[in-house]
Amino acid sequence: MNEIWIAMAGMGGGGGGQQQQSPAFMVVWLGLMIGVFYFILIRPQKRREKEKRDLLEAAKSGDRVVFGGGLLGTIANVKEKTFVIKIAENVKIEVARYAVTQIFDKGDDLPSEPDRK
Repeated sequence: MNEIWIAMAGMGGGGGGQQQQSPAFMVVWLGLMIGVFYFILIRPQKRREKEKRDLLEAAKSGDRVVFGGGLLGTIANVKEKTFVIKIAENVKIEVARYAVTQIFDKGDDLPSEPDRK
């Protein structure tokens, strides 16, 4: 690890008698950086997207749902790209699937309000 930092310090401008880094080192360094970005940024995002997609595909009539704005309702009908949600007696709305943030089964308790300090 120290060799990498020493090599990075040597890459900056400055003295004229510096030795040139090999192209293989630069390729390995670039590969390491791409690997770090993949495992820190890309992979977790893809995992979250897959979890949400699986959650929305498993939704069924009767499940309680929470939307991004905090609106609560019960799924009355599941369509290909939308849900028909019952939010009150004789009041149903149709919403896009991606607007749903959480799904609870019929017997599950709704989450409590987060503590605010």
